[in-house]
Amino acid sequence: MSVNAICHKAFMKGILFLLSCLSVCPLFAQEMPFSLAKASQYPKQEIRAVWITVLNSLDWPDTKALSPQSIAKQKKEICEELDRFKTAHFNTILMQTRVRGDVIYPSQIEPYTDALTGTCGKDPGYDPLAFIIEECHKRGMEFHAWIVAIPIGNDQYVRRQGKQSLVQKKRSLCMHYQKCWYLNPGYPEAKEYLFSIVKEIVTRYDVDGINFDYIRYPDGRTRIPDQATFRKYGKGKSLAQWRRDNITEMIRYIYKGVKEIKPYIKIGSSPLGKYRDTNRYSSRGWNAYNTVFQDAQYWLKEGIHDVIFPMIYFREENFYPFVLDWKENSNGRMVAPGLGIYFLEEAGWPLRDVEQQIYFTRSANVSGQAYFRARFLLKNCSDLFDMIKQEAYPYPTLIPPMRWQDSIPPTHPANLTIKEDNGKIILSWDASQDNSRRSATDTGIRYQVYASPTLPVDMTNPRYLLATYLKDTHFTLPAEKGKELHFTVTAVDCYGNESTPEKYNAPPKEQGSAACRCLMSVSEVPGAASIIIEDAYGREVLTQPYQKEFPIGSLAKGAYTLKVMNVNNMVLKKKMFLKVE
Repeated sequence: MSVNAICHKAFMKGILFLLSCLSVCPLFAQEMPFSLAKASQYPKQEIRAVWITVLNSLDWPDTKALSPQSIAKQKKEICEELDRFKTAHFNTILMQTRVRGDVIYPSQIEPYTDALTGTCGKDPGYDPLAFIIEECHKRGMEFHAWIVAIPIGNDQYVRRQGKQSLVQKKRSLCMHYQKCWYLNPGYPEAKEYLFSIVKEIVTRYDVDGINFDYIRYPDGRTRIPDQATFRKYGKGKSLAQWRRDNITEMIRYIYKGVKEIKPYIKIGSSPLGKYRDTNRYSSRGWNAYNTVFQDAQYWLKEGIHDVIFPMIYFREENFYPFVLDWKENSNGRMVAPGLGIYFLEEAGWPLRDVEQQIYFTRSANVSGQAYFRARFLLKNCSDLFDMIKQEAYPYPTLIPPMRWQDSIPPTHPANLTIKEDNGKIILSWDASQDNSRRSATDTGIRYQVYASPTLPVDMTNPRYLLATYLKDTHFTLPAEKGKELHFTVTAVDCYGNESTPEKYNAPPKEQGSAACRCLMSVSEVPGAASIIIEDAYGREVLTQPYQKEFPIGSLAKGAYTLKVMNVNNMVLKKKMFLKVE
């Protein structure tokens, strides 16, 4: 059997078959059959994330904020980036918020990054973090504050920070290694310092997640200058296990601290893409567990992570089996592999490599994908952005829920009304209620509008998602776009749990028709024996002996299907009608 035939069977039979094929090394070294993957149903729930790098203005900003005009231009730049990602149905922004011991917001702890103004510590004249969060939420996107945890910067970077640097203010918490400065995870105070930054962010800003990057030791193993700290705090452990425990304790301490403040915030990280060697595939000496002391799969097992973005910036047999390894060890938490799309430009990867990875992760039933970095998407390297927009992400998706944190959905949005006025269709509904809140002033409930040319609306199909994560209880669209459509609305809480739909989902053109009030009439049907009425979801709500006119006053408003049956329970006549006020 050829390699392509093996791949064909793998996709057809699913991931269990793929796992059984992992021993065949060439399986991941050859091209995957895309027609099969593309034919699969698009997921309704999927993380679609992108990292936006602030360091050295790699992804943003191009303009320094030095005047009202340049501030406006800097804001416009990020809005244009978010608009483009919105057109391709991205739903999660991983925004670099702590860069290298400096930040993009007015902090009481660390200085402004020089990427904003050209000068470290200089106020850009507005709060970039507050602005970007608001713009993300306007577009229905989650904002995750990307925190570079351990590195503080190279010698030159730290010198530019001067007296504001962590090295100057808390040198005892720092270590110097290969011309770079790092927070020393061996000191118990280090986790407290890092949490102080995270706490400042989560208490002051409406973030949806915290994403730790570089929450690891520098690659160097025994050469890392932490021997004195190890002698003081090692407590009989091996050096390697002590280092792993230090990073884990940081994660645990911050996870618990954040959950006490805002339990709906997703805590996650971006570890090295290979946890360690699998049974059949080598990590080739570069893995999270042994090289940089990240026990990331244990974080999932203990439940001190909600989502993980492993940086699997590799191809073929260095990618596929390690995706499956993360999935197998996810403990039900979200896994969205990071794809190294910069290799399209820097290493000449063909577009097909990234395309394969997108569809493979879907076949593996992980929670989504993340892309490093934004600039390579926005430049449309190798037509990647076009492919994603047109083929991989043609429809919106919802973000998977954190059911381990809360599994109770909100009430459905009641009393949906649909009006046509002045060339527009206007939908409105009553607010839903939930057992949780985002804040004292925000319930955290957001709304989805579904639209379909047929009834019932298939809410499992993302092609019918017309709008997602609406904060308001109304939605407007041009009348020509809403013709012949049926609508329904659901609510999601701040944990991502989706409600049942509001059952009123009739075409707006039928609003106010006199087709039915309290009595329903049907024409004479020879051989008729009974009448059955079903709601928009195919549930039987009324059955009675056949007669030409019968009461329907007990029915709630909404769309229904009338069936006239003979004595053998065969359908003789079928039609849809709308019960109105």
